[in-house]
Amino acid sequence: MTHVGLLSDTHGYLDPLIFKYFKDVDEIWHAGDLGNLSVFNQLKIFKPLKAVYGNIDDQKIRVLTEERLLFDCEQIRILMTHIGGRPGKYPKVIRDQLIEFKPHLFICGHSHILRVIYDKRFNTLYMNPGACGHQGSHEICTLIRFSIDGEWIGKAEIIELGKRGSL
Repeated sequence: MTHVGLLSDTHGYLDPLIFKYFKDVDEIWHAGDLGNLSVFNQLKIFKPLKAVYGNIDDQKIRVLTEERLLFDCEQIRILMTHIGGRPGKYPKVIRDQLIEFKPHLFICGHSHILRVIYDKRFNTLYMNPGACGHQGSHEICTLIRFSIDGEWIGKAEIIELGKRGSL
């Protein structure tokens, strides 16, 4: 069983609570807009990190990450990118990738809106952890913690860190 901590849109700020909520995860996955190298390095030192870059990330972040990651965790194929749309509203490039790669789990960030939806059209679980940084339109900072056990994705928990303005 692999325990995953999923976050996005830190925009250069890591709430100390992230380390509390992710203390027992095996890996951290960041769906883009890290914001700076400090965020990347702190997460990488804390736990094994998989991260994609987002639209605000500079060249220093982009040389350490990819625009898109396609990888397997246990028996689950994951596709992760920053700008991915949402079920029923995917950009063409994302629809093409969902058809080509057939991921069991599709992860993106960017919208700052937490969503977990099973997309029947592409037979994939869609996850967007919302945002947990100071910048953006979100009111509540959110994370997701979940587990992968063989072919099973479960034990998903939505974690609210608090209001963006009160961080």
